Amino acid sequence: MKALNLRKWFRLFWTTLLVGAGGAVVAGLSLQAFNGGIDFKSAADFFIYPLILVGYGVLVSVYAQLGFFAYLILIYMGNGVFPRKTWQYIQLVLSILALLELGFLRTFVGGERDIASDLLLCISILVVALAVAYFKVRSTNASAWIPTFFFMTAVTIVETIGVLRIGVNSATVFIVVPLMACNAFQIMTLHRILKPDLARSREKANNPVSL
Repeated sequence: MKALNLRKWFRLFWTTLLVGAGGAVVAGLSLQAFNGGIDFKSAADFFIYPLILVGYGVLVSVYAQLGFFAYLILIYMGNGVFPRKTWQYIQLVLSILALLELGFLRTFVGGERDIASDLLLCISILVVALAVAYFKVRSTNASAWIPTFFFMTAVTIVETIGVLRIGVNSATVFIVVPLMACNAFQIMTLHRILKPDLARSREKANNPVSL
């Protein structure tokens, strides 16, 4: 069973790399199509650019996986320290505070920032988080809603702090799209990794080995 779990985690690692690469390619090509920020000098540059996007997406996916494992450790510690209901309320409050900080507080404190871009990013993260939490609950049970929402909001916002300090909208989109794609993929795959192989157990029970 341990070897099987290791294979599943290894598969999660590589598939998350692919998700990050795909998200970066989509974000990069979309920004290029709408903004046209890069002036290609030759046809070779046009073909090299997607490769650069793939490499960047792979790096973002590794960063997302570090955040995911930090989230798992945090959830494990929280479940051990706080009562279940209290820990759920803490996660919900932290999620709301993270969204408020992203959408409003940064603008009020900084003063010179444009609230429209921050508010749009906040709403986008909120909508994606609600959608992922909804499908997570449908795939597992209702108790998964708050941890999933917490991961897709608070953890994602913490992971984007570095690029948010730059204050460039295109750079924010460039990292948020593959990052959220990786986070959504990881949280939606987690229960499949942790779930015991019931089908194999039932097959062994129905077909006992004759000695």
